[in-house]
Order: sequence, then structure tokens, then C-alpha cells
Amino acid sequence: MDPTASPAPNLFDRSTFEAFIGELPAASIVRQWGDSSVAKVGGKIFALQGNTATGEASLSFKCTELSYEVLIQMEGVRPAPYLARAKWVAVERGALTNAEVAAYVTEAHRLVVARLTLKLRRELGL
Repeated sequence: MDPTASPAPNLFDRSTFEAFIGELPAASIVRQWGDSSVAKVGGKIFALQGNTATGEASLSFKCTELSYEVLIQMEGVRPAPYLARAKWVAVERGALTNAEVAAYVTEAHRLVVARLTLKLRRELGL
């Protein structure tokens, strides 16, 4: 690991999550569903950060079928409410490293971009 590299972002922090999403190509943040920060690309969601009923920060994202099967076996990771059928997981703080969370969110962005129409990808410069 490069000692001069900046540490992985803590995506459980709303402002950090929103800044990270803003760095992904053609991605945007919409506040919806009880003031959650919802990450979208081409109008499709790929990750969301909000708070649970107890006030704890929560983070959910889309993943591949294989990642989904592996992740839901881990402590602190579960199928995401309402989105599990589309292979989404909900991750508790500390279940994955910050670097792992950032990598999974980046991959979620890529997965959703890949499913956009060719026309929309071109319009978005992707």
C-alpha cells in the first residue's frame, strides 16, 4: 500500500458519501425516502446512504449475484429491504473496511451503467 495515498473514505458519513458519488462519472445525488442520499446514474439508483429507525447510519448498494451470495453470509451484512431481489445488500458500519465499501459502491455504479441503454450512455458521456 502506498503510504502517501489518502485513506479510503468513510461512506457512512453523508457528506463524504455525497462527495464520493459526485466523483463517479455522470452520477448524482437525490434526497428522497426519508431524506436518504440516493446515488443515481442515468436515473437508476446504485447506492443509498441514510439512517435506520434507531438513528444509525446505513448504507446499501447493488452488487453482482456472486458478491451478494458471499456478502449476505457475513456478519453485519444482510439483504437490503425492498431491494434484495435485485441483489442489493445493506451493510452495517464496521462490517467491511472503508476501502471495501468504496470498491463495492464503485462496482455498483459500473453495474448500473452497464444496464443503461447505449443511447443513454452516449448522452451521459459513458
